[in-house]
Formats: sequence, C-alpha cells, structure tokens
Amino acid sequence: MKKITLNDELCIGCGACVSLDGEHFDFNDEGKAIIINSENPDSEELVIAKNSCPVNAIKITENEEN
Repeated sequence: MKKITLNDELCIGCGACVSLDGEHFDFNDEGKAIIINSENPDSEELVIAKNSCPVNAIKITENEEN
C-alpha cells in the first residue's frame, strides 16, 4: 500500500497541491498544506500535485507494513 507524506517544514504554502488535488490537500491555519485524505494514493491528480510542488514537499512511497 502506498503512503502520502508532506514535509510541512519544506512547504511554502504556494497552494499548487490544494488547487490541483482538493481531494487530498487543504490549508491549515498557518496557510500551509496539510493532507486531509490518504485514500486513493494512485490518483492522477495526486501525482500531478506532487510533481507540481516547487519545493518537493510531497512524497508518495510504498508503506512497508509487516
């Protein structure tokens, strides 16, 4: 299973992920992105949002559960 992570220390709050993929991302009270939904990690919108992040704060990795 894939896992979506967002490095909030890297996030600059540009809003690309929120505008491109509102299913997975929204803004917190400080104007930075947060993950609001971890389901559907294979969606095309998520991949586009990840690739559009100017600081590469979004990662999609294989979750290694034992």
